[in-house]
Amino acid sequence: MNIFQKRKKRTRQVMLVLTLLTCATVLYGLNTGSLKIAPINVLLTFLGQGTEIEEMVLFEYRLPRIIITILAGAGLGVAGAIFQGITRNPLADPGILGIHAGAGAGLMIYMTYFTTINTIPALAIPLFTFAGGIIAASLIMFFSYERQKGVLPTRLLLVGIAIAAGFNALTLYLSLQLDEKTYSFAASWLLGNVWGRDWIHVYALLPWICILLPLAFMKSKTLNSFSLGDSISTSIGTKVQSERIKLLFLAVALSCASVAMTGGIGFIGLVAPHIARRLVGPAHEHLLPISAFVGIVILVLSDTLARSVFEPSVIPAGVIVSAVGAPYFLYILFKSKK
Repeated sequence: MNIFQKRKKRTRQVMLVLTLLTCATVLYGLNTGSLKIAPINVLLTFLGQGTEIEEMVLFEYRLPRIIITILAGAGLGVAGAIFQGITRNPLADPGILGIHAGAGAGLMIYMTYFTTINTIPALAIPLFTFAGGIIAASLIMFFSYERQKGVLPTRLLLVGIAIAAGFNALTLYLSLQLDEKTYSFAASWLLGNVWGRDWIHVYALLPWICILLPLAFMKSKTLNSFSLGDSISTSIGTKVQSERIKLLFLAVALSCASVAMTGGIGFIGLVAPHIARRLVGPAHEHLLPISAFVGIVILVLSDTLARSVFEPSVIPAGVIVSAVGAPYFLYILFKSKK
């Protein structure tokens, strides 16, 4: 068995373990809340044998939220892997680079004109966050690019922090113009609170993830060539600049659509690819799907813990993710200096 077959086998094994872990976490999440529903009753309810209250709690409240965390976790994990691939920077993450700050500004613009978030106009929320994210990404890439050296990893991080500060200021200004109820939602979103919990929010996020994830997986060989450097990538036939722009759009769309429904959650795009790389290696045909599964596990588990550990109080899932992600970021930062 050669190394490629071993990696493929390893990827299948890791995917199976992560799938089982995800299923266990989802089952626990469906049981968590003010109304406890035993796992066996959860299964019976899915088979149409539950009580009227159990069906209402599962299908109208908990299941949409679980589906949204699954979709968003996959989107954030893959987006982070793409950002790290196209910049060759292990510290690249949509949240750290300021993409989520741009998405937040886009959401505030939406809230300025549409105060409702639970009706048909909510389908347009990912479009607003994507517009904000792509403007932020364009500014970051523009100021980080140098003609002779390309995108500089160190400058990318510093420019991202500056751009994020600017967009955060804009978001704060716009949020102060909102009424008290809408402002409360905005503050909750910025903390990384999973607010999407209706089926309309599932319908808003589902097409973005279902269309963009396969497109990202199809670009795995292109991402592999980027790891060789721009000059070698060009010599083997990769159209470096055009492919980088396409992948940038993909990553921004995945991350902005995801945070549109889950709040400004950071660090998943940083942590998930690093864990995936340790599990299956750097080849993106294995790295991307495992990053998606790791992102799912992190977000579903974080949201479940946020709702259950401090019950009856509920804390934003972003707080749990940051509590783990911030130390991991520092660990990677100090390790990269060696």
